[in-house]
Amino acid sequence: MLEHWNLLTVRHQENGIRNIILNNPKKRNALSLSMLTSLRSDIMADIDSDDLRVIIISAEGPVFSSGHDLKELTSAQGRDYHYQVFQLCSEVMSLIQDIPVPVIAKVNGVATAAGCQLVASCDMAVATEKSTFATPGVNVGLFCSTPAVAIGRAVPRKVAMEMLFTGAPISARDALLHGLVSKVVPEERLEEETMAIARQVCQASRPVVALGKATFYRQMAQGRDAAYATTSRVMVDNLALRDGQEGIRAFLEKRKPVWTNSTEKAHE
Repeated sequence: MLEHWNLLTVRHQENGIRNIILNNPKKRNALSLSMLTSLRSDIMADIDSDDLRVIIISAEGPVFSSGHDLKELTSAQGRDYHYQVFQLCSEVMSLIQDIPVPVIAKVNGVATAAGCQLVASCDMAVATEKSTFATPGVNVGLFCSTPAVAIGRAVPRKVAMEMLFTGAPISARDALLHGLVSKVVPEERLEEETMAIARQVCQASRPVVALGKATFYRQMAQGRDAAYATTSRVMVDNLALRDGQEGIRAFLEKRKPVWTNSTEKAHE
């Protein structure tokens, strides 16, 4: 198992699965500039390696992440510093959706503001029954406008607006009902359930998954007709991959596919 420690995060990788752990529980895993820098580094390390198939983001302590470090957002820091914080945060949230491997949030506790944004930005999220989610910025005079980008694309508009205007937390069950998380499990089964999803992802062809992830986000930003045009082209491109043809052959021959995990073409 490969293990790497930053000051604020821990990264280890085994059998294609990279675990990134937010590791500053004394500061409620706040997404400070240094935490965001560390998280970006852990996400991007060897991102194109065939050995990496899926990323799981979790946290030490009872708080998944409390969001931005408010001490970094005082007037003493100034506008340029503030802009740097939000620019880096937006970059990290976008990277999660732009990288070629799926990212799973493994949540066991409180996720608020930019911490909730982090959960919403992940491709999938597994949460324990005790976990809660909130955007309480409005109550400290700082509306959660950047978290709203991810949350507003994950849950229905009126649910997002209620979260944003009241700051009131929602339960894990409500988060599941509204689409903020993909699964809710008892605490003792969090590791098992998250790893089951990760292992399932590892069984698929890496370039097929990468193509599918990129296409999903692209077409979701398009109108219906443009989305069908985009995805029809991608399906044809997918069929031209060696792994695309191998999967079909394996199905017809009633055997398990043997992936090349490369972008080699079977035909032009």
